[in-house]
Amino acid sequence: MKRLIAPILLMGISTSLLTSSPSNANNSNLLVAQANNRSRNTEEFIVSGTEPFWSVKISKKGIIYSTPETRQTFPYVAPLTASGRPVDLVRVYRFRGRNNTTNTLVMKKVESCSDGMSDIKYPYSAIFIMGNTVLEGCGRPNK
Repeated sequence: MKRLIAPILLMGISTSLLTSSPSNANNSNLLVAQANNRSRNTEEFIVSGTEPFWSVKISKKGIIYSTPETRQTFPYVAPLTASGRPVDLVRVYRFRGRNNTTNTLVMKKVESCSDGMSDIKYPYSAIFIMGNTVLEGCGRPNK
């Protein structure tokens, strides 16, 4: 009997942890996803787009979304990466917004990305999904 209790208890705890949802927490800026177990340094990035103008700055201090009219700050989250690909090829940042909406920033390393307004070529293309709004732009490390 004792041999059955420990495995059943362990299975119940494991199931509880796997099915628990972070949306039950009180913090509206709750982390949705963290990076896989690979350890790496946090890199800082600047991502921006035109028509409409917007930008996202990523640093250890947080993630800041800005437009000419507004500015929102979110806690830093480590990026998810593409399975089986180089760590720097694709970065996906997911974080919660004010109304419990999930925001997603996807950055993909490319030969060059153009902002359409200058001759600057960026090493990343970017898609930022904020609620029901989809924005496209380019990004670069902020060194």
